[in-house]
Amino acid sequence: MPVAPSPELPAAPPSGILAAFEAAKGFMPLREGLALYGAAVEAGRLGLPLLEVGTYCGRSTILLAHAARAAGVTALTVDHHRGSEEQQPGWDYHDPQTVDPETGLMDTLPTFRRTLYQAGLEDHVVALVGRSPQVAGVWNTPLGLVFIDGGHTDEHANADYEGWATHVAEGGLLVIHDVFPEPEDEFTGQAPYRVYLRALESGAFTEVSVTDSLRVLRRTRAGSGPRG
Repeated sequence: MPVAPSPELPAAPPSGILAAFEAAKGFMPLREGLALYGAAVEAGRLGLPLLEVGTYCGRSTILLAHAARAAGVTALTVDHHRGSEEQQPGWDYHDPQTVDPETGLMDTLPTFRRTLYQAGLEDHVVALVGRSPQVAGVWNTPLGLVFIDGGHTDEHANADYEGWATHVAEGGLLVIHDVFPEPEDEFTGQAPYRVYLRALESGAFTEVSVTDSLRVLRRTRAGSGPRG
């Protein structure tokens, strides 16, 4: 008798998409990637765009873009492509291959574009190149899903939440990555954890699932919204 898929690990995308995800430069583990993919598939049924804040080199974008393609919607990514704090020279997550030799600054945009090209997903992604608060300030379209995976300081995590969570449509999903409740994870996950708590305490979102450090929340009618 067939065994139903685990609710924590939704059915995987096609093997080619999964191979592209695993080959792409980035940090998202497979379990969390599958949970994100499942959320994107569900949110795609609303017929609204799926948006990611914090793109890096496009590893997670592959999953969002494939879900968007299947749903007939667009995947959007927001990133200045200069790297977040922990990706700068001297930090543990720095990759010298992402540095532009001419400017001496990080520039992940060329790698991101190559990632989408190799996965055959260029036509299904709109890359918004800029700082999250600036892009959010001129945005006015409802979104089926917002995936927050940007900077890990309180300043940047809160700005991402305040700028984008208001655009999640009723019934849509807010996904937050790198949520670590333990105090020893102060730099890597405490700011996303505090944003996660803000979302729950606002009354505008209810929790749908937890997969390791990935939290999926659903927008409801009730609540004061992201600024609550």
